Amino acid sequence: MALSRAEKLINKLISNELSAEELSELLEGITSEGDQQKYSDILETYFNKLLKEEEKQEK
Repeated sequence: MALSRAEKLINKLISNELSAEELSELLEGITSEGDQQKYSDILETYFNKLLKEEEKQEK
């Protein structure tokens, strides 16, 4: 399944590969009422994945 634009931008942000133009686009999406939930869902999924990985390492 292809990644959405929001997912691509967040992945680039996390990997420190985001350009200034892409950062502006990401910030517009985060502040846009229509897109806020999409970004929130993607970030929640990412942080839940991190928590699961951390739990596995602690065992």
